[in-house]
Amino acid sequence: MTLRKNVESTIAGLVQSFQQYQSTDGAWRYCLETGPATDAYLIILLRTLEIEEEELIRMLAKRLLGKQAKTGAWKLFHDDEGNLDATVEAYYALLYSRYVQKDDPRMQKAKEFIIANGGMSNIKSLLTEVLLALTGQIPWPKNIKIPLEFILFPKWFPLNLFDLSGHGRVHLVPIMIAADRNYSMKSRYTPDVSDLYVQGEKSKKQYSSITLLFQTLKLAAKSLPLISDRIHKKALRQAETFMLKRIEPDGTLLTYSTSTILMIFSLLSIGYSRDSKAISNAVQGLKTLVCTMEGRSHLQVATSTVWDTALISQAMQEAGVPAVNPTIQKAGKYLLSRQQNQKTDWSIHNPKAEPGGWGFSDVNTTYPDLDCTAMALRAMKGETANHPTYEEARKRGLNWILSMQNEGGGWPAFEKNTDKKMVKFIPFEGAAEFVADSPTPDLTGRVLQFLGQDAGLKKDHPQVKKAVKWLRKQQKSNGSWFGRWGISFIHGTSAAALGLIYVGVSKRDRAISRAVKWLLSVQNDDGGWGESAKSDVVKEYVPLGSSTPSQTAWALELLIEVHEKPTAEINRGMEFLIDSLGKQDWRSTYPTGGGLPGSVYFYYTGLNHAWGLLVLAKYKQKYL
Repeated sequence: MTLRKNVESTIAGLVQSFQQYQSTDGAWRYCLETGPATDAYLIILLRTLEIEEEELIRMLAKRLLGKQAKTGAWKLFHDDEGNLDATVEAYYALLYSRYVQKDDPRMQKAKEFIIANGGMSNIKSLLTEVLLALTGQIPWPKNIKIPLEFILFPKWFPLNLFDLSGHGRVHLVPIMIAADRNYSMKSRYTPDVSDLYVQGEKSKKQYSSITLLFQTLKLAAKSLPLISDRIHKKALRQAETFMLKRIEPDGTLLTYSTSTILMIFSLLSIGYSRDSKAISNAVQGLKTLVCTMEGRSHLQVATSTVWDTALISQAMQEAGVPAVNPTIQKAGKYLLSRQQNQKTDWSIHNPKAEPGGWGFSDVNTTYPDLDCTAMALRAMKGETANHPTYEEARKRGLNWILSMQNEGGGWPAFEKNTDKKMVKFIPFEGAAEFVADSPTPDLTGRVLQFLGQDAGLKKDHPQVKKAVKWLRKQQKSNGSWFGRWGISFIHGTSAAALGLIYVGVSKRDRAISRAVKWLLSVQNDDGGWGESAKSDVVKEYVPLGSSTPSQTAWALELLIEVHEKPTAEINRGMEFLIDSLGKQDWRSTYPTGGGLPGSVYFYYTGLNHAWGLLVLAKYKQKYL
């Protein structure tokens, strides 16, 4: 079969598959997969609270065991040598589940890996340390004990709570509460994992050099004359209120399962009963985030429903599905229903702007992001061009996007101008990405692509001009750009260069030609592209050694845009992409979504086919 026929038949098959999978409300609901952490946390939470959910716990344990490598370790991605923190979490949770015992050969291999890598004293992840402290396995580490009075620091203070990212805040505040109370909780099911310390030492880690940031915070708290029990209680009440005000309709804290679990423990630490409304609703909300695949259950960090729906609708329209088609109409109505209409935390640094963004997940009502907003607006562009409701939605969305540009010219993910350098000194593993919401080349490129292609704003527009200048400065010497929300340089390079092109930068511009040259230099022998998630940590391109469908699609999207005729490299890439979309192996499930470098990576189960369809459609439009 010729490439032309392959392209056309694959497009037809993908369109039909998406039409069949669409939910009745117009959304597409795919599982957002991560590593073992969330499954482990849910098992531990349910057992600690003695909530009898045996089938759920059994299914979560089954997935954990299915993810264990032959070495005994748990990995975050295929080419990971094994992650100590993830292995400790999985080992602990499986014991807690009571479906596996210590003498099980799989557990013995896991323990061997943990001990060989320094034992529990060598864990690095903030959330791993917190989980162990909350359940009485380790004392609360000193560096985690941020003074609760930090929450009282006014917004004009050089560093305050709202200088952190929204997702950082909702994880940090419950940690601050529980750490302040030195809270830990055990149940009749709690296992003893003290044997995971090397030679029985329970704390080899030293915190003799706490960073200047926390020394300053503690000194500031002590030097204020009004610091007293009354002030401390005020800080505690404010921290409690902070969480309660950010609970979503489904009971979760800002839609994240991890922050919700932390909130439950923190509420228990200040006297809430296990059957209180807030905790009961939170547990129920967590259950709604569980997806089941092939007899195994997985707790998602959050659902990706809005993002998936917007991307798939856009891809189907690119593939020729008309705007009047019921599939597109239903998707548009769903997206319209998810546009946010209230001023929330994002308005603290952007008080004059009116709401108009979209969030990532199905239940997100308070935490819009730029990427999902741009994608939603692109998906809603055609089907209701003259409908007043949609026109108003698009206008609000465009204005919100423009208002969220950082002073430097780039766009952040969630909140404007929350990238103070001081934030990055917080002594947590991955603190720069966990608590800072810095502008990124990939997200800025996606916004520019929307502004240029769908909103008609070109490089002479003041804000676009500013963004173009910022993007040029971010380009690496080899021609690539780093991508924060996709792995990593392939995603960043494609997104940034496409953004520049769509706002009117010439395809012959040196920045574009350098980007294309770099992409071609990392094409694999099989015709595709593949980058290791290790790039996310070292901030340098690390080849995967194999190709993945999504990264191949990202690279091809740029190459198709640049070349007027299909090149040999493009055709080889297309052949690999078509072939890979019909396979199911580790390459097709490799996590190419960025979360928290070194800790959290995402595999979007609908992404390969959605972005694949988008690229196949663009190839067909331009070349066939």
